[in-house]
Amino acid sequence: MLPCAVYKSPDYEELTFELLLERLVSIGYPHEILAYKYDPTFPTRGLVFDALYGNLLKVDSHGNLLVCAHGFRFLKGAEIWNYYPNKFIQRDDTKRFHILNTLFNLTETFLFACLVDFFTHCPRYVTCDNGYKHGNLFMSFRSMFQDVREAMDYVHLSGCLKEKTLENLEKFVVKDPRIPLLLSRMKDAGKVFLATNSDYNYTDAIMTYLFDFAEGAEEGPPPPPPRPWRAYFDLIVVDTRKPLFFAEGTVLRQVNTDTGKLRIGTYTGPLQHCAVYSGGSSDLVCDLLGVKGKDILYIGDHIFGDILKSKKRQGWRTFLVVPELAKELHVWTEKSELFEELRSLDVFLAELYQHLDSGSSECPDISSIKKRIQAVTHEMDMCYGKMGSLFRCGSRQTLFANQLMRYADLYAASFINFLYYPFSYLFRAPPTLMPHESTVEHMRMELSTGGSLPGHPLRKQAQSGGAAGWAGQDREACDLPGRAGRQAGSPPGCEHSPGRERCLPAFPRKLAPWQKTMPSDSDPRPKRRSSQAAHRKTPAPSPVPGL
Repeated sequence: MLPCAVYKSPDYEELTFELLLERLVSIGYPHEILAYKYDPTFPTRGLVFDALYGNLLKVDSHGNLLVCAHGFRFLKGAEIWNYYPNKFIQRDDTKRFHILNTLFNLTETFLFACLVDFFTHCPRYVTCDNGYKHGNLFMSFRSMFQDVREAMDYVHLSGCLKEKTLENLEKFVVKDPRIPLLLSRMKDAGKVFLATNSDYNYTDAIMTYLFDFAEGAEEGPPPPPPRPWRAYFDLIVVDTRKPLFFAEGTVLRQVNTDTGKLRIGTYTGPLQHCAVYSGGSSDLVCDLLGVKGKDILYIGDHIFGDILKSKKRQGWRTFLVVPELAKELHVWTEKSELFEELRSLDVFLAELYQHLDSGSSECPDISSIKKRIQAVTHEMDMCYGKMGSLFRCGSRQTLFANQLMRYADLYAASFINFLYYPFSYLFRAPPTLMPHESTVEHMRMELSTGGSLPGHPLRKQAQSGGAAGWAGQDREACDLPGRAGRQAGSPPGCEHSPGRERCLPAFPRKLAPWQKTMPSDSDPRPKRRSSQAAHRKTPAPSPVPGL
């Protein structure tokens, strides 16, 4: 499966935001909210909206708070403790906490902040703990969330967003001449299918635009000879209604490509060349293509609707497209010294306790170190945007990063990166040590020198814990579709096969030679992550108030 259509950011988000504001005003929201303009530096994906207090939260995989904002105001210290006495949320409470993981959620995230900011400062409204009051009317944060969600559904289902997009495709859709070339090569090597929630007419308009290079003015490698876009796929399914597509699915029907209408009745025949189908399920895809779940490499940009569901329900191999990765890598490279300082502070913190045990009464003064950790973390976050990095807050990984590591076998800024790999390539990462395994060498060293035994290695582990936390994941190898099992053993460039640079690096790490010669926005190497191995437990940094 390939997500061929990539929308231009922030133009597409600005369009969506304007349509959302217009819809909210049409259902009774104050006209003053139309003055807000979309700011791409504020929102990031993976935030959690608290429908009880109206806060935007950045959390780690366990629900511990990393960042808290009320409107555009970031809360600190006592304010956070007032809302969340344990600085922790129950993510399982889905009626209260709503995860904003998708690219479409970026506009919703910013809109929530705008509405909270507006009603907080509007003199006509009285601020309450759970919403706003105006005379005899009360608007809760929960009802505000529902209004925004319904507005987003209206924008999509009414067709106004699609209509505006089709009116100016050059402004809103990225057109890449490498797409036909890559799909041609993939189809020669295996089978390619397209599964989209969009209807056929919209899909046909977008794909026709993406595959039309008759003018020949685009940069990049020359595309294959012109042919209908449907010829690049073995199977095309529209109206899939993901994530329902990965469960029981819906009725599989055939689309009349001349009219865009559905043919009556359930389709039960064999796979037809260049035919388009509507609905169905992931099981039917496997049946029509004659493959099993692990034969499929599924590519998508929706971590829940695409990656998590296809992995958990079908066992498909997964590739998550993360457009933000280009910027993340650029900042990570330019500001790597900040993370190195955080690691040094952790080591220094461990050294203060190096010669203490359970019988020690003294308590080292770590206040200055905690303040410095807080300052460095804030400086790192501001390099990415007002809400910080998509993947981390200082040395702590976000909920989004954890989900990516758990469910995505591969991830990259674009699926076009596959142009730079042979289709027989074996993607894997070097195995990582668990924290207790990383202490073995220290224990042997202490034994050989007559040192003490278990107990002290724990402090050694804390001292060297950063290295264990950044190693690549130990995971099952992943081949490209159509070439399963062609290559085995150690991929070139891994730690135990030094000297070659074709192996995927564990993220993050220093740039390899091939990265240094390319602009950050065209890095062609997907970053390898696995969903098969158990997660390591990285020693957590010392708690810092306000983070």
